[in-house]
Amino acid sequence: MATITGISHIDLTVTDLDRSETWYSELLDMKRVLDGRNDAQHFDARYLVHPDTMLILGLVQHDGTNGAPFDEHRVGLDHLSLNVASRSELDAWQERVAERAIQYTPIAESEMWDVLVVRDPDNIQLEFFYMKPEAATLLG
Repeated sequence: MATITGISHIDLTVTDLDRSETWYSELLDMKRVLDGRNDAQHFDARYLVHPDTMLILGLVQHDGTNGAPFDEHRVGLDHLSLNVASRSELDAWQERVAERAIQYTPIAESEMWDVLVVRDPDNIQLEFFYMKPEAATLLG
């Protein structure tokens, strides 16, 4: 049977590689592992890794990008959600984004999970997501 073992990486199209790399690197403590140009497909890309989780995030700047901000109402990516281990970790993330003057929506609580929503420099929605232990049993 064919199966997958997880997500390899996520690529996000951005309008300014330097700005986005700084934002993601500083907020998420990510490190650059690759930087290059694809002349055949007309884009520059940088790949960042989170050393603890090995999550790889690609930032791609295509030639001729129109510069319009991200809009989750278009077909494609809606948002990127990152798990956190506890409610106290989620609270710590809220403090961290507030200290950095990053646009965010305060933690929203629900029966199954709590979530903190932020926006990157291109308006891409990033969530910090805490699933409550009782929810995990409901989801199987």
